[in-house]
Amino acid sequence: MKKALAGSILLALGFVAGVLGIWKGWIPDLPFAGAWLGGATVSTSAEPGQTAQAMGGEPRAGAIDPATGKRIKYWAAPMDPTYIRNEPGKSPMGMDLVPVFEEEGGEKEPASTIRIDPLTVQNMGVRTASVEVRPLKRTIRAYGSVTWDETRLFVVNTKFGGWIEKLHADYVGQEVARGQPLFEIYSPELLTAQEEYLLALDQVRRLGDSSYPGVRDSAGRLLAAAETRLRYWDLTETQIERLARTGEKTKTVTVFSPATGVVISKNVLDGGQVMAGMKLFEIADLSRLWVDVEVYEYELPWVHEGMEARMELSYLPGQSFSGRVLKIYPYLTEKTRTARLRLEFENPDRQLKPGMYANVTLTSARAGSGIVVPQEAVIDSGVRQLVFLARGKGRFEPREVRLGMEVDDSHFQVLEGLEEGDLVVVSAQFMLDSESRLREAIAKMLEARQEDSSGADSMDMEGLSMDEDPMDMEGLSMDEPGEAVPAGGAPDEPGHPHQGGK
Repeated sequence: MKKALAGSILLALGFVAGVLGIWKGWIPDLPFAGAWLGGATVSTSAEPGQTAQAMGGEPRAGAIDPATGKRIKYWAAPMDPTYIRNEPGKSPMGMDLVPVFEEEGGEKEPASTIRIDPLTVQNMGVRTASVEVRPLKRTIRAYGSVTWDETRLFVVNTKFGGWIEKLHADYVGQEVARGQPLFEIYSPELLTAQEEYLLALDQVRRLGDSSYPGVRDSAGRLLAAAETRLRYWDLTETQIERLARTGEKTKTVTVFSPATGVVISKNVLDGGQVMAGMKLFEIADLSRLWVDVEVYEYELPWVHEGMEARMELSYLPGQSFSGRVLKIYPYLTEKTRTARLRLEFENPDRQLKPGMYANVTLTSARAGSGIVVPQEAVIDSGVRQLVFLARGKGRFEPREVRLGMEVDDSHFQVLEGLEEGDLVVVSAQFMLDSESRLREAIAKMLEARQEDSSGADSMDMEGLSMDEDPMDMEGLSMDEPGEAVPAGGAPDEPGHPHQGGK
């Protein structure tokens, strides 16, 4: 019985030793995975340059892949690059982890720098452009509307009431010249004023030889007052002189045009009654016109009063008009958030007509030159601006820049971050930005893991050997003290069929 029990114990110990051997091959990461089998000591830490064969399986992080000859940086899930491990295995989705290799010289570059195979770069459609130094100028293009020059609008009215006896300018749009008759009006008040003037004039003539200076002065003041009244009622000097020369008052008085232009408003008919102060005609001088233009508020730094403006009209292709910025309005249009400009253009040939739409170009230049970068190269997050520098051999580095004004040809002025001659990516940079952010995040994760592992206590079992096992079972026997065991088997027991004497 004792011999059978001893055999069972030895068999169990052999099974346990076999299980430990298989466990050592399956789970090389455990602290006791370098344990002993058959008295041999095995270390599971991969030294630099150690290959997969030295590990006894798939290479771990830090080992060299025998297939590619590259050092493995970590293992990652194919569908989730943020799932990283130090050894091969399965991802949460059940897919095999794939190795990510260290790049040559990568330890000298920022973590956000990425490397892409040249064929992949070509397939992505990555294009680059050179950072240049250019004159800082900006061309602003806007739509404009031709309108009247408000300083050349004239209103015709009377300072007395009456009736229109004859209308000379009888339709809107009629061109009139300065001094041309517009209408003839009869007014009892004006007729009375003429009579008073003639009486005062006659009195001056009769009392001019008076020996009393006070009488002569009084007659002169009365004549001057009557003449002033006629002038205030807009009678011309010619009309007053004719009245004084002939001594005959006229029933009607002719009203003349105050300027050369076009009748744009007429509020009177032949024979109609008019009241004092009533607007009868409105005349516009078209020899000079305004153009109203609206520009965006970010373009205002490039605009100043007096700068040159060019204008083109759709009905006159190929012809350009030259003008200037007359006024920048001191407020914005609330609904459109645009600033209004007033431009001035000469119109001697009457080719410009109020109400026309026009294409306006404003060109402004700043003193000196500056570093500029294409607009499409900038990734603007609202908080910072980034560009990607092409470093050659498939390397791309993100660079934060500080931008200035937007200049011609869709370029930005660069105040900080770039130098002349740098190559920047102008297409597919959003894919590069995603990859760069991922690389930087993984690098921070790996760095955090290294710090945690270096600070934690590790169970280093390297050098552990079965030779020092305190459980030495050599010579173990289940017999009672003093009882001999035959070499052929277990000792005879009472009642055994082969017991001696039977």
